[in-house]
Amino acid sequence: MGMGANVRRKVILQLLLTLWIWGNVRVSEGIWLNLPASGTKCVSEDLHTNVVVLADYVVVSEDNSRLPAISVKVSSPYGNNLHQKDNVTHGQFAFTTQEAGSYLVCFWVEGRNSGGGDVSVNLDWKTGIAAKDWESVARKEKIEGVELELKKLEGAVEAIHENLVYLKIREAELRTVSETTNTRVAWFSIMSLGLCILVSTLQLWHLKRFFLKKKLI
Repeated sequence: MGMGANVRRKVILQLLLTLWIWGNVRVSEGIWLNLPASGTKCVSEDLHTNVVVLADYVVVSEDNSRLPAISVKVSSPYGNNLHQKDNVTHGQFAFTTQEAGSYLVCFWVEGRNSGGGDVSVNLDWKTGIAAKDWESVARKEKIEGVELELKKLEGAVEAIHENLVYLKIREAELRTVSETTNTRVAWFSIMSLGLCILVSTLQLWHLKRFFLKKKLI
């Protein structure tokens, strides 16, 4: 009985761990955008390096016979152009991040379609393990069922670890910047105080010299 209870307890703990992992790892995000007739609407996400990104976008209209055309542009944190398409109603882009920072996806309506009201766009944005082709992995490694789910959990754990390491590095960078800024502000305050004391001393010396010259003191 004791061994059976321990086994059940381990299974329950594994299930709870699985639910916690999948509940705390954001792997996919579906976004609805209403594009104005004129102007640009953008979506950004902060990513670290070596993250796989896969996204599909499609224009949605009540009148499927006439879909307005849009343009899309994807930029890296340093302004590199990763994807750009004009006069399209749907598309897909995929890349692996080479720079850490905020990646920007911008949509706007083509000029000839302007004036027709807002345009709805659905963006299916996947990163990390969600962007991975698990069917190919299963065929390549000849795994299925529980083994495949365990493989996904392993990927989720690795993603959590990478995110924690990335957050730790960012925290260290921000702390360094904060300490450097505080040091510079302290030195600036000291220099400003010293300059004020020097100017006050020179003013007193000048006034004393002036009064002595006029024989007022």
